[in-house]
Amino acid sequence: MSRRIIDLISLSTYNEINMEKALRLAAFLFLLAVPSPAAIYRITVDAPVHPISSEYIMRSIEKAGSDKASLLIIVLNTPGGLDSSMREIIAKILVSPVPVMTYVGPAGARAASAGFYIGIASDLFVMSPGTNTGAAHPVGISITGQAMDKTMEEKVTHDAASYIKTLAEKRGRNVQAAEDAVRKSLSYTEREALEKGLIDLVAGSDEEIISHFDGQTLRRFNGETIELQLRGEAIIDIPMTARQKFLLTISNPNLAYILLMLGLLGLYFEFAHPGAVLPGVLGAISLLLAIFSFQILPINYVALLLILLAIGLFILEVKVQSFGILGAGGIIAMIIGSVMLINSPIPELQPSLKIIIPLAVGLSLIFLFLMVLVVRAHSRKACTGKEGLVGEIGTAQTDLSPEGKVFVHGELWNAEAGEPIVKGSKVRVIRVLDSLKIRVDKL
Repeated sequence: MSRRIIDLISLSTYNEINMEKALRLAAFLFLLAVPSPAAIYRITVDAPVHPISSEYIMRSIEKAGSDKASLLIIVLNTPGGLDSSMREIIAKILVSPVPVMTYVGPAGARAASAGFYIGIASDLFVMSPGTNTGAAHPVGISITGQAMDKTMEEKVTHDAASYIKTLAEKRGRNVQAAEDAVRKSLSYTEREALEKGLIDLVAGSDEEIISHFDGQTLRRFNGETIELQLRGEAIIDIPMTARQKFLLTISNPNLAYILLMLGLLGLYFEFAHPGAVLPGVLGAISLLLAIFSFQILPINYVALLLILLAIGLFILEVKVQSFGILGAGGIIAMIIGSVMLINSPIPELQPSLKIIIPLAVGLSLIFLFLMVLVVRAHSRKACTGKEGLVGEIGTAQTDLSPEGKVFVHGELWNAEAGEPIVKGSKVRVIRVLDSLKIRVDKL
């Protein structure tokens, strides 16, 4: 009887524990099922428009959509950038499930060229006091660094103007003012942009933005309308990933040029001194990183050929007696190629002359110095092995008539001579006949 009671008590306790676990699991699942409160997402793009900034913006739009954010704010400060990257961003904005706002800020920022297109294409376009936008006339550069001819420039301009007109029309913005920014390269202050109907608001803080747009009905690009509910929502910043920060850093034109020079120098040093390993590894890594940067930057390939020509001239300088003409030509080719290497109408996509000229001259001198060392090393007489014996002075230990023994280089050798040599005479080694015998002449 007592055993039965104990079993019943144990069963009751077991059931209570299971019930408690079940309740906890149900509460956890309930919390997961309840949608998280909406928030305003924000990203900051302070860089030219290129594949890295494009990736950052597009992935942020995807994250805002998957998290059902109520608004994505792109804080933009850009001089412009690549047309292909700009169109990728705009295509993503137009189909975004979340309203996208382009906010030109902080004070002193700009959304020029490609940045102007992105602002016009956004659901909301806001500027901070002391900013400007526009100057969106397209500029194209060929692989030789030459600007487009007149016919091609007209075609590109017409295409760009049509693109901005359709975006402005669909967003309800001033079509003529947007077209003038493209055809006439006009730039507008925040007040001018507001008066001309290109932007929706001039605001200097998040509070102003939320207060103005909260409760407003917004018409999306696809024709749907939504009511913005922004008051009381948290603003969450989406930072760049470590990978994006790294790629953005090496896309800097100054760093890209330095990586190119270090890569060429490292590989040259490895080829000139095989087996050093470290210069070759570092050179290869630097060169690959530079090539990646060149995919982002507008590279003039004629300038790249000039840099390679300069290296060839440095090699010829130490091989050919040119009295410095080839070396001087190599330095000139290196400087001209370096100046022309990144040909962009946007200053932020061009390396600084303060970096290019000293680095080009310095590396040219280093190339010449290393090449001279290599040639001297190859022309220097061998000091070891059989070759090291040739030319050495020794003493005849026996009469050589024509064979005998000589003491040379700290060793006793069998030797032969072309003429009789008496014991004690000084001799010079002229050839190593085999591993035990040498040929000498009387000194």
